[in-house]
Amino acid sequence: MKRVSIGLILLFFSIPCLAVDSQKDPFDSVQWADMSAAFLRGKPVVFDTKVRVMAPNVAENPMMVPLTIDATDLKDVKEVIVFADFNPIPLIARYFPLQAKANLSLRFKIQQSSPVRAAVLTADGVWHIGGAWIDSAGGGCTVASTGRLSGDWADTLGDIRGKRWLLKTRNRIRLRISHPMDTGLVAGIPAFYIERLSFFNDQSEPLAMIELFEPVNENPVLSFDFNDDSLSSNIFMTGGDNNGNEFEAEFSQ
Repeated sequence: MKRVSIGLILLFFSIPCLAVDSQKDPFDSVQWADMSAAFLRGKPVVFDTKVRVMAPNVAENPMMVPLTIDATDLKDVKEVIVFADFNPIPLIARYFPLQAKANLSLRFKIQQSSPVRAAVLTADGVWHIGGAWIDSAGGGCTVASTGRLSGDWADTLGDIRGKRWLLKTRNRIRLRISHPMDTGLVAGIPAFYIERLSFFNDQSEPLAMIELFEPVNENPVLSFDFNDDSLSSNIFMTGGDNNGNEFEAEFSQ
């Protein structure tokens, strides 16, 4: 296991969002019915502007597309699912805020122009859907990682760099984990990716958990906001990938 101690920093940006109120898919995607059946478990669905999906209109680098989900205007969020309709592997991440805020930032790989969506489950059993359309020349899911091409990925596997900062309105962690995040769609390279990250306080109480999937970018960078009642506690992270490698980090006050 690799372990690091983390301090304080401030860094954040946002990108304009796209989401509309409607019972009809605002993107009129031919894949929407399949996506709903695969991920939303037959529960009621509403397209909701309270779920903001912030991303560039055009993916300049299809292997590293920045994405921010903000559902903090909704109450009692239980789960957030992030997916891209037209990716060969649509599912990007599944986030359980627990004692954290319902927002998340990450980067992912996109294979072609696609709606990218966040489905947010509230305690009343309703999925609230927001999305953004991203244009892309594509190919992000079927290209080997730069670490694979250079052959040095194993030298830094599992290294973690990150910061925590505390403000009156924000208790944020931002971290980067060295990992090739292989999709399994490149000939001769099997799927190899981080599967889960869990966050705890000093009393070992769970604060948040995220499941990652193959489309998350190489050396993923993730940002989380935690509730104010965790301000006085160190925050600990444990995680692992689909090959059994394990990771640890501590984010100090």
